[in-house]
Amino acid sequence: MIEQLRDTYRKLTGNTDDLRTDGGTATERTSSRFDMGPDFLRSLPFWLPPFLVMGFFVYGAIGWNFLVSLTDYNSFVPPTYSHLDFEMYTRAFSDPTFIAATKNTFVLLVVFTVFCLLVGLGLAILIDQKIRFENTFRTIYLLPMSLSFVVTAQFWLWMYNYSDGPINVIIRGIGIQNPPHWISDPSIVLGSVILALVWQFSGYAMVVYLAGLRAIPNDHFEAARVDGASTYRLYRRVVIPQLKGATISASVVLMVFGLKAFDFLYSLTGSYYPPKGSDILATMMVRQAFGSPNNTAYAAAIGIMLFLLALVVIAPYLTYQYKRGEL
Repeated sequence: MIEQLRDTYRKLTGNTDDLRTDGGTATERTSSRFDMGPDFLRSLPFWLPPFLVMGFFVYGAIGWNFLVSLTDYNSFVPPTYSHLDFEMYTRAFSDPTFIAATKNTFVLLVVFTVFCLLVGLGLAILIDQKIRFENTFRTIYLLPMSLSFVVTAQFWLWMYNYSDGPINVIIRGIGIQNPPHWISDPSIVLGSVILALVWQFSGYAMVVYLAGLRAIPNDHFEAARVDGASTYRLYRRVVIPQLKGATISASVVLMVFGLKAFDFLYSLTGSYYPPKGSDILATMMVRQAFGSPNNTAYAAAIGIMLFLLALVVIAPYLTYQYKRGEL
């Protein structure tokens, strides 16, 4: 159907450019992205100083951290930069704690992001039905995102309380006398953490999807209805494909939130040691850096691998934006 709309658009306008899903047209670039002309030189005083400052304090710190990761720096061995090797990286891949933390990090990122997107998409579709009190519902769903990780952790610590937490009170009320230990059971603690994070951030996915739904031209819905498309086929063939940009944008932001789950886990226990079964790379890195005895070089190596993971997370978004000419 989208191809039919594109053919109709070309016949009516005589324009051979591709019709984009947001109503615009995709045009081929004919000039270089980086023009080193007079305008570029005049703009240097405005962006070059902050660029250099950020480069020194951010990327310079990352480079120094990488250098530290190549040493044997710890509580008993001072840093020596004359002999550098990748011993800390080989040590990490043979460390069962690191392997377990890496698995937990990937599970948290994938499950948390997928569930947030599904819940957010469902809420956005419901709110997009022109319901009454739309703004009120939208505010209620988005409100948890305004809370800090510390507040969210304390709230869910109360919700998961084994003795008098609301969840276990309800479970006992329906006749189950031995409800789960949501935080102290290693087999379900990661799921409990993911559920709390989904509660906090699914409202963000809802807002992104709602904006994407409102950006789809009504002509597309009307054309699909004229073609006899059912509601299911309408969303599957017309709506969902046009939410590709919203999905990629929301996924990247949610994964970045997932990488910052250290704050939530730290607030649950008040220490560098999260509940057993929920250790992730961020908590392990801080524990190695500031625990006793500390392993600074090992923590630096974990930090570099965590940084590379963050780059992998944002790479699809940057590629998508570059192809759209918005980067």
